[in-house]
Amino acid sequence: MAVALYAGSRRSSSAGAGRLTRHSFSFGPHYDPANLGFGPLVCHNDDLLDPGAGYGEHPHSELEIVTWVLEGSLVHTDSTGARHVVDAGRAQVLSAGAGIRHSEVADAGSGRCRFVQAWLRPSEPGGQPSYVVGEAPTPGSGGLTEVVGGDGLPIGASGARLLVARLAAGQSVTLPEDPRQHVFAATGSVDLAGTSLGDGDAFRIEGEPGRVVTASAAAELLVWSFSA
Repeated sequence: MAVALYAGSRRSSSAGAGRLTRHSFSFGPHYDPANLGFGPLVCHNDDLLDPGAGYGEHPHSELEIVTWVLEGSLVHTDSTGARHVVDAGRAQVLSAGAGIRHSEVADAGSGRCRFVQAWLRPSEPGGQPSYVVGEAPTPGSGGLTEVVGGDGLPIGASGARLLVARLAAGQSVTLPEDPRQHVFAATGSVDLAGTSLGDGDAFRIEGEPGRVVTASAAAELLVWSFSA
């Protein structure tokens, strides 16, 4: 059983034209053999894009790619023919399958864009790529809402769920009963068992389900929960 704190200040980062990415796991040239993933979660990037900046068309395969937009709007296009503007507070799931190409750019008319993107290993390799956006329930205030997996958007990683909570100062939420959880403070600050998380900090929890998290300031909490 373990509850481990991963401070946002210790994340590696990458910068490009008009963009900054902070990596929670080993990523690209920032190789860390002790931090390759957590269950099926192999990437958890926190991106900040200037208006019109982002990532041109590039390939992916054998990944479930989940994006949660925190600020601004993200324009997504891909080789399935999908094109959507994903606004703050919405999720998208791209199942790369045997191969797909896509691009992600901050909508030039919506100011800067901040989003968190997770990559997960799929339960079944190969298959046709697919894309879904916008059908997830919008998180309310004070409780965890399934936005991917469960009652949220479908994902091809069995037992994986992304839950989001928006908490006012003093509000608490009980984490799921699943045995493995990645708890990320996207904004604000929260407390878990006497330890504080600020913007960009994360807990990785194994074998200690049902922990209580309390906001010390208004916060948006992203929780990846895994049943195995």
